[in-house]
Amino acid sequence: MTEANKEKLATVFTGTAWQAELIKGMLDTNDIPCAIMDETIGAITSSYAGFGKGVLVVVNEADKEKALELIKDSQEG
Repeated sequence: MTEANKEKLATVFTGTAWQAELIKGMLDTNDIPCAIMDETIGAITSSYAGFGKGVLVVVNEADKEKALELIKDSQEG
């Protein structure tokens, strides 16, 4: 996801860093531009791990429904 193609962003997943990386990989494979946004201080200072909001995966608003459907399908299978 580059500055040029950023639209209004929508959060499609919140979880741990490794979960977010898996989701990002799946979305990238399906040609859905996405980015990971870390909202936890635990990523910087491990002694605080678990106290933040988590790691977010965001997509352009236009891709939100398709991304959510892919995430749902991956969690059911």
